[in-house]
Amino acid sequence: PFPPAEEDLVEIAKEILNKLLDLLEVTAEVEVLPDQIPVTFNIKGDDLGILIGRHGQTIASLEYIVKLIVAGRLENWQPLSIDVGGYRERRRSALQELALHLAEQVELRHRAITLESMPASERRIIHLALAEHPEVLTHSIGVGEDRKV
Repeated sequence: PFPPAEEDLVEIAKEILNKLLDLLEVTAEVEVLPDQIPVTFNIKGDDLGILIGRHGQTIASLEYIVKLIVAGRLENWQPLSIDVGGYRERRRSALQELALHLAEQVELRHRAITLESMPASERRIIHLALAEHPEVLTHSIGVGEDRKV
């Protein structure tokens, strides 16, 4: 189902993820989600909060480590994504709903609202959710880990 270049990526990434899960003593299964760009791995199991972390920070770190090891073995950078129990998809939906709800509040109160600090990928979800909104504009403020919408 995968082109030859992606077959190596899938094989190596699954091997790395399974080794990391063993080292962390986490019982889980690594599945490759079909028809995803980039290739996406979902870790399924019970009690996976340790792999998610606050707002998915541990998933992001795990993904970065796997990308580094894969890049070292394949000798080039490969795009891939890792999710844990569908957390990232649920988070994206929740952020989109939050953005729309807060846009209503901004319209009613005619006051700006500032969200908590969040990673660039989550700020992007907020910006895209409101990009076409006729009455509300978004922009990021702050520096580094303190950036917020």
